[in-house]
Amino acid sequence: MTTAPAGPRPDIAHSTRPDHAPLPPNAFESELRELAQSRYHDKHSFNVRMHRGDLSPAELRTWVTNRFHYQRSIPVKDALILAKLPEPDMRRSWLRRIQDHDGIAGHEGGIERWLRLGEAVGLCRADLESGRNVLPGVRFAVDGYVNFCRLSPALEAVASSLTELCAPNIMMTRLETFPVHYPWIEESGLAYFRRRVTQGRRDGAEALAWVIDWARTRDEQLAALSALSFKCDVLWCLLDAVEHGGRPGAPDDRP
Repeated sequence: MTTAPAGPRPDIAHSTRPDHAPLPPNAFESELRELAQSRYHDKHSFNVRMHRGDLSPAELRTWVTNRFHYQRSIPVKDALILAKLPEPDMRRSWLRRIQDHDGIAGHEGGIERWLRLGEAVGLCRADLESGRNVLPGVRFAVDGYVNFCRLSPALEAVASSLTELCAPNIMMTRLETFPVHYPWIEESGLAYFRRRVTQGRRDGAEALAWVIDWARTRDEQLAALSALSFKCDVLWCLLDAVEHGGRPGAPDDRP
């Protein structure tokens, strides 16, 4: 089992309702992992087609464009979570996630690496940064996740990030399949996937330890599971919009 950090818990809205006996930490960890694995968006038909090599260049560009709205929102939601953490050590540790995406002086972050992925698939950086081509369904899903992290207690906000437990595997899959199926994408454009393998392992382990330590009643455990389920829905909805969504008034708009 992951070692939990010492220190006080943050304010947890569900801590006064121990309706049922909590699961032991090992069992709760298994429950979280099983939920993440069963609901993760690697099983979405769009990702399945992507990893099988069935996407057209236009479909890949649509995905990169819309996923960028999620990427640029990650440090925003992490800043909202950071403000809820009670201990300096926790805040310093979570700050690293913001720096991983925004970058620090002299070092690019994940947002810059995603922009380079966009350029590698043939997109204009200015168009990506403008957000003008983000689909309504993607904007709704991503902005809903940011608001969830703004309004939820720390336990649930941190638990929603536990999709990171599955992120390293999907990044490794893309590193293996993109050069085979999409050789027209420059190798340098895959840097985002490469870096997120190690970052995802580190961040997922940290968040898992905190959630297990904080959720000491069954009600709190269920709240954490619900938050993780919500995040899985966000990622799934994002891909639904990319695969099926259109823009009102566009030529491919479906009734």
